[in-house]
Amino acid sequence: MIPPLPAEQDTRSRILEAAEDLLRLQGPERMTVVDVARHLGMSHANVYKHFTSKAELRNAVVELWLARITRALAPIVNEDAPAEQRLRRWMHRLVKIKRAKVRDDPKMFRTYNALAESARGAVEHHLATMRSQLATILRDGDKRKEWRLRNPEAAATTLLNATARFHHPHFLLEAAPAAGELDRTLQLLIAGLCSNVL
Repeated sequence: MIPPLPAEQDTRSRILEAAEDLLRLQGPERMTVVDVARHLGMSHANVYKHFTSKAELRNAVVELWLARITRALAPIVNEDAPAEQRLRRWMHRLVKIKRAKVRDDPKMFRTYNALAESARGAVEHHLATMRSQLATILRDGDKRKEWRLRNPEAAATTLLNATARFHHPHFLLEAAPAAGELDRTLQLLIAGLCSNVL
């Protein structure tokens, strides 16, 4: 696939920003491609040059939203620090980002959550990126002899599954877990890493 030219990329970014604005104002059912075009002062044909349908535009907004999360986590992955420290900080940052989205803009969080139900490809890519980030930290911990792992990728999946109640969208609208609960869960999981259980 040929990468878009800078001007095309700029237009695409503006369309996505406008779609986000309208999703916040109108919700996912009422937002249309015509609304997005009107919001930007362009023809709807111009929007369709970048997104072939309303569904594709909505999926791209979900991808953008999820990519912001993994981009915020990425700097932790390659830091020159013990893997256990990075694992804890990565998980705490993930939970903090997700909970902030609920706290700061619950209406938009519900909108994105609803959109994500129909954007399974974007969600799967997001999960794969998070697993890859965790697996990188775990492999580095193995190299540093902080633990011994037979399968870092499988261990990364286990870590995400075992901590889901702290960061999965279905749980985020519930009351926050008790203080210290994430740390206690991570302590148990890290003990499993160190004893070659995971």
